[in-house]
Amino acid sequence: MTLTPSDTSVTSDLDLVSEDATDLDLAFTEEVPTADDPSSRAAARDSDGVGFTLDEFASLLSKYDYNFKPGDVVKGTVFAMEPKGAMIDIGAKTAAFMPMQEVSINRVEALSDVLEPGEVREFFILSEENEDGQLTLSIRRIEYQRAWERVRQLQKEDATIYSEVFATNRGGALVRVEGLRGFIPGSHISTRKPKEDLVADFLPLKFLEVDEERNRLVLSHRRALVERKMNRLEVGEVVIGTVRGIKPYGAFIDIGGVSGLLHISEISHEHIETPHTVLNVNDQMKVMIIDLDAERGRISLSTKALEPEPGDMLTDPAKVFEKAEEMAARYKQMLLEQAEENDEPLGVTLD
Repeated sequence: MTLTPSDTSVTSDLDLVSEDATDLDLAFTEEVPTADDPSSRAAARDSDGVGFTLDEFASLLSKYDYNFKPGDVVKGTVFAMEPKGAMIDIGAKTAAFMPMQEVSINRVEALSDVLEPGEVREFFILSEENEDGQLTLSIRRIEYQRAWERVRQLQKEDATIYSEVFATNRGGALVRVEGLRGFIPGSHISTRKPKEDLVADFLPLKFLEVDEERNRLVLSHRRALVERKMNRLEVGEVVIGTVRGIKPYGAFIDIGGVSGLLHISEISHEHIETPHTVLNVNDQMKVMIIDLDAERGRISLSTKALEPEPGDMLTDPAKVFEKAEEMAARYKQMLLEQAEENDEPLGVTLD
């Protein structure tokens, strides 16, 4: 039978009790009563309930019987640093091992960047004991779980975060958020810079998708900029923008660093086959904001609402831009009247 450290401590205690008992026997031999002595029987009655029962002794031993399993988080002490990892004392019969790749969620050059000998901290048990009775531990897994908890909370709060772009690819840009790798789709990057030049830039970002099970963390630069811009914009406002792209369904207009959509149906009251017949890339024009969708990061624009007469965007765009503020004021008044109509009382008078 092999004794664990905990068994040894208990055995040592029992040995001490035996040694003390021997000393007592030597010191008080002459005073030990015989079995027939009434005082002996009285002493036996007085000692009822003193000492350990078998159940109590088993319970005491169970306190030293550790049962470790994968998924547990335990406290341990760093007692040895090795080239490939660290040896950790968690109270098991054999020291546990933490590989270098499990020391942090972030990239580190050396164990000493994260750990110190004698340091006490929490560790995640990755696997069951191997054939040598050794457990494998991780700090990275604890940081990973806490990082996902943090980003879920940030998404719930609809927070804007800032993160550094560390790489780009055909689809977009890569960033790190709380140590987790996040992706910004190209359609959600709003900047005049070439995508490749974004590396090392810190961008304001909003969360689009946080899915730990699928390991998907998707963010939007455009939505963060739109939200910031939206704080200074309002429906019915006229802004000056530049045509940055034209699609069959409309044109994308840059209005101070964020992009709004001028849908083909909002260019003119007259039917238009394609936006190319009215607009050109890099055209500067006045547009009116007709919708702000902060959740989706979308700004909807219109020139139709600025036409003094239906079709003016096709025949006389300069006239539309000249009278834009006047037409926008009429549009705002119309919105105000509609709102008042919707809030009108039912005509019931209460005494």
